[in-house]
Amino acid sequence: MAQPRVPWQVKFVALVLIWGSSFLLMKVGLESLAPVQISALRILTGAVVVTGLLLAGGGRLPAGARVWGHVLVCGFFLAALPFTLFALSETRVSSALAGIGNAATPIATVLATLAILPGARATGRRLVAVGVGFVGVVTIMQPWTSTEGPDLVGFSMALAGGASYGIGWTYNRRFLAGADLGGLAMPAATLLTGLGLMVPVTVGWAATTPEGLAAVTAHAPAADGPAWLPLLCVLALGVVGTGFAYVLQFDVVRGAGPIVGSTITYLIPVVSVLLGVLVLGEHLGTWQLVGFAVVLAAAWVVNRNPRSPEAVVTRARERAARV
Repeated sequence: MAQPRVPWQVKFVALVLIWGSSFLLMKVGLESLAPVQISALRILTGAVVVTGLLLAGGGRLPAGARVWGHVLVCGFFLAALPFTLFALSETRVSSALAGIGNAATPIATVLATLAILPGARATGRRLVAVGVGFVGVVTIMQPWTSTEGPDLVGFSMALAGGASYGIGWTYNRRFLAGADLGGLAMPAATLLTGLGLMVPVTVGWAATTPEGLAAVTAHAPAADGPAWLPLLCVLALGVVGTGFAYVLQFDVVRGAGPIVGSTITYLIPVVSVLLGVLVLGEHLGTWQLVGFAVVLAAAWVVNRNPRSPEAVVTRARERAARV
């Protein structure tokens, strides 16, 4: 078998940087576009890229009404809902905090696995890690103070966006494992259904604005910097961060296996925090940094390779759900 021209390690680093920078790109995009516009444009451009690559490679989309019904659910939890929630959250919290919310994905996956996958069991270590992760989340939110903590609504949206991925991947494993045609078939179908869901959402949002349907394409001038920069950031978010990132994800999993590939989940918030602080000049308080460290530690334990035979079975199911 011929070796790939680009090693999977390079693609791994690229994927972490691409997905970690998505929160920075959304923050800049919000200077000119509304959250719903960002989510819709992101899914549209991502769907065009992935579907185009699928068709160019001779691939085909899944078939059958039942399969597409389940894909529609995945399109909701893996595209329409999280993309919109993350964009909405960044209207109220920093990109760094929104990125931290993404660390809820592996923790939510444990709970979704127990609820969705028949016969799935979690080890005591992982259940403890889930509890510790919640402690970290509470530490970040600082409910004991009303002045120093982050906006609770905004950070809750980010957490819900991260949790949505965990639910979506687990649902995908439960109902679509046998229908996956391999390659980019399922990612393309997921983005296409997510795009279909965003059409009525975008139209409904526009109908509530003074501009009416014209709001779908309207944009405000950037407050600082070139006028074209916010739109360019959102296009990059869709084409690179949603389109080509899917290709990289599959290549990493094929080259290194799902266990190594899934560690991307808890490296993304590290990149988002660094970019938020270094590029946008954002600031995290002491308790937020402490909570961030606790959440990352919990996510690492959740992703850690299990040792018992029972844990191996459960782990394999969850890893396959993320592929």
